[in-house]
Amino acid sequence: MISVFYKDNLENLVKLLAQHNVKIYSTGGTQEFITSLGIPVVAVEHLTNFPSIFGGRVKTLHPKVFGGILYRRENKEDIATAQQFEIPPIDMVIVDLYPFEETVAKGASPEEIIEKIDIGGISLIRAAAKNFQDVLVISSKEQYQMVEMLLSQQNCATSLQDRRYFAAQAFDITSHYDTAIFHYLNQTNEKKIFSYKESIRKGKQLRYGENPHQSGFFYGELEAMFDQLNGKELSYNNLIDIDAAIALIDEFPVHQSIAFAILKHNNACGCATASTAHEAYLKALAADPVSAFGGVLVCNATIDKPTAEEINKLFIEILIAPDFTEDALAVLKSKSNRILLKRKSVNLPTMLYRTTLNGVIGMEKDLKTETEQELKVVTQIAPTAQQIRDMLFAMKIAKHSKSNAIVFAVDGQMYASGVGQTSRIDALKQAIEKAQRFGFDLRKAAMASEAFFPFSDCVAEAHKVGVKAVIQPGGSKNDVESIQFCNQHGMTMVFTGIRHFKH
Repeated sequence: MISVFYKDNLENLVKLLAQHNVKIYSTGGTQEFITSLGIPVVAVEHLTNFPSIFGGRVKTLHPKVFGGILYRRENKEDIATAQQFEIPPIDMVIVDLYPFEETVAKGASPEEIIEKIDIGGISLIRAAAKNFQDVLVISSKEQYQMVEMLLSQQNCATSLQDRRYFAAQAFDITSHYDTAIFHYLNQTNEKKIFSYKESIRKGKQLRYGENPHQSGFFYGELEAMFDQLNGKELSYNNLIDIDAAIALIDEFPVHQSIAFAILKHNNACGCATASTAHEAYLKALAADPVSAFGGVLVCNATIDKPTAEEINKLFIEILIAPDFTEDALAVLKSKSNRILLKRKSVNLPTMLYRTTLNGVIGMEKDLKTETEQELKVVTQIAPTAQQIRDMLFAMKIAKHSKSNAIVFAVDGQMYASGVGQTSRIDALKQAIEKAQRFGFDLRKAAMASEAFFPFSDCVAEAHKVGVKAVIQPGGSKNDVESIQFCNQHGMTMVFTGIRHFKH
């Protein structure tokens, strides 16, 4: 039985079946295609003695079709029933599914989308996959060449192991298809069904997980997002760091400024903007050249030779950019294990999921970025235009740092950060210590906190090192204490009203 939407690479497989005198049943356009090859084909209507009806919605849904697929070849009762009702055996089913996801993606009308919900095709696939003991199911055009090779090598025969493998592939395809339909209908319903269903058909095993004793996997199409130009295979930890790097660099559209960030363990240890990638890199590196060793680097602009030569002085794991000049690549490829990723434009998911306890939790990504218009000045002294720019820049980095987090920044350059601390005051002290260690004067720095200050101790500690501008969400019952301290000590502070916890 052959009934497919996509006929790419089907010709050779059909010809191979004909050479082995396989009787072919088919429908509609597929039947016409096979006929055009000069190969005998029997219309399904001749088998069922029933026409295609309802505009083609019903054509293969018939006992003679499904009986021929499902009857058990070793079961005497099934054999007798097949003989009684003159049901011929169907030993191979080549059927694909209507392009539902593609139809949704192109913005088709609801009527067009509904018509691309396959009924007969998916039923044929499931029936053949269920009876893999006797039937081979081919459920995607990607399988045609593999099956052609298999049948050529085995004299048009298959083993039970072969059939079981293709049955598993079939249910992989049908479950993915049903998941896509569920999501479409659920997204367009006023009343949502809170059922967790995700399906990614492509995946691969990684070298290991977070640690060598843990297995790791990636499900998705990395090739759609990156061209890997150099380096070893990406690891689990690499992928986590790359995800963090992309999230941070996307805060800085290249049409506004060239930005460079350096990350370790998902946190920025350097981030800067400048008029060139070379300058932005050097400013980012200055924040913490020690932590930058073995880091993940990301830029929103093309990497040129001068930038590559600076980067080449440092051991790094990964460099991500939208493009590289040829002479830059020549420099960067001097280290064979250095991973170079050329980023492509692709839509990223807007939801986050995580296995937790005996279930899964999910939430929307934190895609909120504060603007000047949203800031609320809560102190007597209002910030200058430069302080506002510095505060917003620092908050972008704090947003992508592990809580509790404090970030210092001046003129498009991160000076230091304290991240992942169990108290906010400890995060602040860590940031101050790092800034001082690398020679930064904090008297002009803006300080950002991704969550509110529970007490006035943070602004008091910042005042000791000369900080004059503070940005935080606000919302603590003790906000007034921090505000009063700032007013008493000539500091300006703004509230954003938006918390950016990151765990």
